[in-house]
Amino acid sequence: MSRVLIVGSEGQIGSQLSIELSKTIDFDKLFLSDIKDKSKTDFKYLKVDALSYDDLKKNILDNDISEVYHLAAILSAKGEKVPKKTWNLNMNSLFNILNLAKEKIIKKVFWPSSIAVFGESSSKNDTPQFTDKEPITVYGISKLAGENWCKYYNEAYDTDVRSLRFPGVISYDTPPGGGTTDYAVDIFHSFKSGKNYNCFLNEDTTLPMIYIDDAINAIIKLMKTSKDNLRIKSSYNISGFSMSPKMIADELKNLNKEFDVEYNSDFRQAIADSWPNSIMDNYAREDWDWKENFDFKKTVNEMIHKLNIK
Repeated sequence: MSRVLIVGSEGQIGSQLSIELSKTIDFDKLFLSDIKDKSKTDFKYLKVDALSYDDLKKNILDNDISEVYHLAAILSAKGEKVPKKTWNLNMNSLFNILNLAKEKIIKKVFWPSSIAVFGESSSKNDTPQFTDKEPITVYGISKLAGENWCKYYNEAYDTDVRSLRFPGVISYDTPPGGGTTDYAVDIFHSFKSGKNYNCFLNEDTTLPMIYIDDAINAIIKLMKTSKDNLRIKSSYNISGFSMSPKMIADELKNLNKEFDVEYNSDFRQAIADSWPNSIMDNYAREDWDWKENFDFKKTVNEMIHKLNIK
């Protein structure tokens, strides 16, 4: 059984991925790391600097780790405020992981990309796997560059690096991390606290989304698939459904007529406008049998249910 390290374990995806992986990986074979001093879980935690090749290498060798989920990144909206820091973290930490894979110290890598790689010249509806990509954010630029480097290392050095182009991820457990689709999580928390919501996107801004359970299942399914079946060496398109802020607002108003949403778009509107309305993920469906379990309605119901539990 592989010994696994999640880099960026305390974020939106990492916090749920560790729980799911722990169902099939022995406790002493699962390691977490992040910039925080400790994990909110009881899993083994390593204080590792993802920007230090030597630090990563030492911890991976010391713990005999063979599989890495590299999730550390600065997201789209936050990244626009600190572009150089975003480029440095997103790219140089990935290079460290890729070079460890090139040296065969790491046997298998997962790295998330994003629909932020697309731009205004990309197809807006049913955006295909292969299309023009002209990202307008430093986050998108770093993800597109990262995709190409993953493809290069896979083909030039026979590494095993796998990736998904995530849309907006809707989750209940971890606060949003500075992305352009954060409204899709924030609005539920406002609703549950009895407060009206001020949305930073226009009401009809339609974007691809995925529920956290589907996102985690997609990662695990991709990583379990035979390398020979994977035609895409950069990053697979993936999506669950598309929605707008108004669609969520209407569903929540059906539960509480007093709940209200105001729309005051900010700089994130231009970012959202450059992204697709919907995604075509046929390669993922054909190569490793990807299929979402959560549509829009089911996601809304699940978010309300989970937040009630909390």
